[in-house]
Amino acid sequence: MTEQTKVAQKNKRLIVKLGSAIVVMFCFGFALVPLYDVLCEVTGLNGRTIARSDTASSLIDESRTVRLQFTTSVAPGMPWQFKPMVKYVDVHPGENEVVKFKALNPTGQRVVGQAVPSVSPGLGGLYLNKTECFCFDQQALNSGESVEMGLVFFISKDIPEELKTLTLSYTLFNVTETAGAGIINIPAQRQTLAANIY
Repeated sequence: MTEQTKVAQKNKRLIVKLGSAIVVMFCFGFALVPLYDVLCEVTGLNGRTIARSDTASSLIDESRTVRLQFTTSVAPGMPWQFKPMVKYVDVHPGENEVVKFKALNPTGQRVVGQAVPSVSPGLGGLYLNKTECFCFDQQALNSGESVEMGLVFFISKDIPEELKTLTLSYTLFNVTETAGAGIINIPAQRQTLAANIY
């Protein structure tokens, strides 16, 4: 075997190794986002709230209250008007609470939205449990249509004493172009060509 053949074989092995490393890094890059989302949901990291929680605690800690403030925003490209119907609620840990948000589609076409929640401080996401939320599903509104969307939640009794105020923020995104066939609407208290809700 000549020196030139040996070098060619080494180069070929190196190219195969580098190509494999590129494929592995590419796959890891795609897997990183869902893995990060799962990590945030499980740990409450980055202010992500724990997803659906089936049951609230049967006991309520009436010795203290926690204030939950609500803020909303719409992402660029989302034409809806979107706001909470109350700015905050004071709740006892372990107590179920219901709040509503209003959305209005003032455009001349059907638009599908998806709300993404976050909690601050980030640690608060570990203790805020949503049992029902409009953010679990995509919402579709026709031209001029408005809707009241509900959130049912409780704050865990093991929330640290120093956490007296949490802020739940929703950002509404336009997902019309990527919306799936299984869109779930919330028809309760929906009105067409509603009066301005702002």
